[in-house]
Amino acid sequence: MNNTWQLQEAKSKFSEMIERTLANGVQIVTRRGKNIVVILPFDKYQRLAKQPDSLVQFLLASPLKESGLVFVRDRSVPRNIEIEP
Repeated sequence: MNNTWQLQEAKSKFSEMIERTLANGVQIVTRRGKNIVVILPFDKYQRLAKQPDSLVQFLLASPLKESGLVFVRDRSVPRNIEIEP
């Protein structure tokens, strides 16, 4: 089933487009042959738009958190650098 709608058709068949979005997923609206808008179910939008509150939460939510990768911080003193004028 086609999931692409020309803008004029999307406007005139808005209810049908919404029903297809709920049944089949993402629908794309075009204008002059170019994709301009994506219509998607609200629950999918929420998942995509959800931003972690912090980098720590983002990393903890990563599917790679169980990968065994270990980060070790280098706690050595920075080296002295002489800068000539």
